[in-house]
Amino acid sequence: MEIELNKSARERIFHAVLFELLANVLIALFLAWFMQMSLLNTGALSLISALTATVWNYIFNKLFDGLQKYQGFKRTAVIRALHAVAFEVGLIAALTPIAMLLLGLSFVDALYVEMGLVLFFLPYTMAYNWLYDYFRWLFIGRRKQPVTQP
Repeated sequence: MEIELNKSARERIFHAVLFELLANVLIALFLAWFMQMSLLNTGALSLISALTATVWNYIFNKLFDGLQKYQGFKRTAVIRALHAVAFEVGLIAALTPIAMLLLGLSFVDALYVEMGLVLFFLPYTMAYNWLYDYFRWLFIGRRKQPVTQP
């Protein structure tokens, strides 16, 4: 399987929207089942989380880029790891009160829910992108590969 690196903007938007759509459905269904809560509430939390993460991503990376310009550091593996941890800590801080409000949870329980969502996204992101690349190759990529005669 060969991975296409020159995807169109349209395909990249499709990829991102499908990623969020599937994640939101899976999260809402799992939380509703696991926590014995309304699908409406868990779906609202999932949607608000996705929107908050998108806005936070923009703000955080703008601030981080500004800090890098000011401090002049390089993006080493350690800096990238700190970047990822700081992003997730900020996201958890923003979303914990929302989970408390929407799901009627204590601070500690809402914190656990948000940390669980972070842990969900690590394997989900890997699996989603792997499967997306495979199905893209299966339905689109193979047709573009030249047929060789023996």
